[in-house]
Amino acid sequence: MSLLSVKALDARYGLLKAVRSVSFSCNQGDVVALVGANGAGKTTLLRTIAGVHPVHGGHVVFDGYDITAIRAYKRVGLGIAMVPEGRRLFGGMTVEENLEVAGMRARKGQWNFDSVLDAFPQIRPKLKSLAGQLSGGQQQAVSIARALMTNPRLLLLDEISLGLSPIAVDQVYQSLQTLISAGTTIVLVEQDLTRALAVSKRVICMLEGNIPLQGERDDVSREQIMDAYFGLARSQEQANH
Repeated sequence: MSLLSVKALDARYGLLKAVRSVSFSCNQGDVVALVGANGAGKTTLLRTIAGVHPVHGGHVVFDGYDITAIRAYKRVGLGIAMVPEGRRLFGGMTVEENLEVAGMRARKGQWNFDSVLDAFPQIRPKLKSLAGQLSGGQQQAVSIARALMTNPRLLLLDEISLGLSPIAVDQVYQSLQTLISAGTTIVLVEQDLTRALAVSKRVICMLEGNIPLQGERDDVSREQIMDAYFGLARSQEQANH
């Protein structure tokens, strides 16, 4: 049975259909790369799975239970955590306080204060620093670490390399490998296709709210992904008709 199953999911902003009848699933331990151009619907899809954006149609099923109508904070309790684009830390609180707040209602599991710091050693010297005064890379590390403090079964990561220096991105992805090795189930939105493919087991490509391509990473070529990414396959199909 799939850990996460998204069935014919629709999400909107007013009359704008941001996610259009999207269906996919992932199993425990999967790392799924969710790729696509800006405006493809990736962030809205993550937000809808996390419960912070309303469902217009379809269903979200987690560990066999339909959670479509369950509010976001209750989804955290079930084991879904999202790291949003832009980090969204409590800037006036210390790094330690950011982690402690997340851990106050944590599920039981492998992640605690010490194990999270082992996964993200770069933030250990910054525990007493205000989160708002950290570099972008340090903030991103704290943001992922804060999500881990809830002991998620499913981790949704939105644009974790956006706006970071190459060195900072390397550090974040080194820590991400630790989470993957620990068997954490991850759905990752990433503009850097090379990095996304390097860590993922499966690839889902979105275009204008739809999924024109999905499959095991080893079963789809980079050319197929790029065609789906830019809608070239659809354009060719329309030209043939």
